[in-house]
Amino acid sequence: QVQLVESGGGLVQAGGSLRLSCAVSGRTFSTYSMGWFRQAPGKEREFVAAISRSGTSTTYIDSVKGRFNISRDNAKNTVYLQMNSLKPEDTAVYYCTATINSPKTDWAMYNYWGQGTQVTVSS
Repeated sequence: QVQLVESGGGLVQAGGSLRLSCAVSGRTFSTYSMGWFRQAPGKEREFVAAISRSGTSTTYIDSVKGRFNISRDNAKNTVYLQMNSLKPEDTAVYYCTATINSPKTDWAMYNYWGQGTQVTVSS
């Protein structure tokens, strides 16, 4: 079984930065493409970013392009989401997820999920 544990969420002012981390255990980390999703109150879960097994390919939702960066360290079994220039509309619970497929934007294509970490951006 694969376990994902997110950390790094918190409260930050608009324009600030946060770095989310997701530690993965249980299986060979490098066999999974990884993704980040988020869900704000009253809204559907939304794709944020994804990264390929090797880390050479990434994809982002348009609203975070140029502000967020997804990366991974296969030696540390960890995926990161660096979030800069944060906006109040980025406020959500952020989830780390893993898939045996290539990187996907559809949450249904992911096999494993973390418990989520809250990110709150104040105006």
